[in-house]
Order: sequence, then structure tokens, then C-alpha cells
Amino acid sequence: MSSPSSSPSLALRIRECSRLTGTFVLRSGKVSDTYFDKYQFESDPVLLRDIAEALKPLIPPGTEVLAGLEMGGIPIVTMLSQVTGIPAAFIRKEAKDYGTCRYAEGASFAGKRFVLVEDVVSSGGAIIDALAKMRADGQEPEAALCVIDRQTGGKEALAKEGLTLVPLLTFAEIESA
Repeated sequence: MSSPSSSPSLALRIRECSRLTGTFVLRSGKVSDTYFDKYQFESDPVLLRDIAEALKPLIPPGTEVLAGLEMGGIPIVTMLSQVTGIPAAFIRKEAKDYGTCRYAEGASFAGKRFVLVEDVVSSGGAIIDALAKMRADGQEPEAALCVIDRQTGGKEALAKEGLTLVPLLTFAEIESA
């Protein structure tokens, strides 16, 4: 199912600026011949804004906080916050051991309806790690949004954890753009 937000022009722009070929080890440890250098689309202010605008309709109604995962989810959640007016939280991989010693910075999502925001999802491991911290604190996200679902098991792994992954684009949509 393709939505207006996943128009071929946006998929093509993302592919042209960020798709690399070669041999790459992914966070999951798997080796792939395709890699999306998300920092290329995240550092392009026009493309990043267009991505945020396209993600906007995918946010569940009633969402009160957008929680971006370190590091790639941070630019996306910041721009998404700008285009929606919904406050942003920033989720660290590890709680810092100084200052506030928190794993989450920015807007509090405690007791609020919130979604996780990620750049590229392969195995879903980074989201699952964040989810474990949040659940230990009694917090449950509504869903996880991402720019690209690589279609390599992440959506299924998150479903097993009871979390729905809502991608802007899939690997197949980007490849066919």
C-alpha cells in the first residue's frame, strides 16, 4: 500500500542522495550490499523538511510527544517537531553518567501518548533496546515511525514486542523509484 507521502519523487530523492552499494555490516551484524547513509538525507535541509512533512500524516492522532532515537532519529524528530508543533524527546542509547543521568532528554513523555521516531530500521534492535528502557519505567509508545524499513525483519521483530512499525518508505519502494 503506497500513500501520497511515499511519492516516487521523495523515494527517488532519498535513493539518489543516500543509497550506497558495496559491502556493509549493519547494526544487526548482518552484511548487506546496500546501505542507506541516512546522514546524507538528514543533513539536506530541504529533503529533511520534505521527509518530515511526509511523515506528519503517519503520526497517530492524539500523540503528545515525538521521541527520536540517538543518533539518526534526532534530526528527523527535531524537524518533525517543527512541522507538527508536537514537542520532541531525545532517547539516548545509554543513560549518561553525569548531570541528569537520564536516557531521555527534552520533552517528558511520562504518562503521555508518544511515538518513537527512527531513521532506518533493519532488525529493529535499536528500537527494541529503547523500548526495554521505557517499559522498565512504565512507559509504552503508541507506535514507531521510520523513514526507511529495510524489510529485513525489523517490522516483524517489533510486532513480536507488541509495537507497530509505520514506515514512510520501504526498501522496495525506494528501489523501484
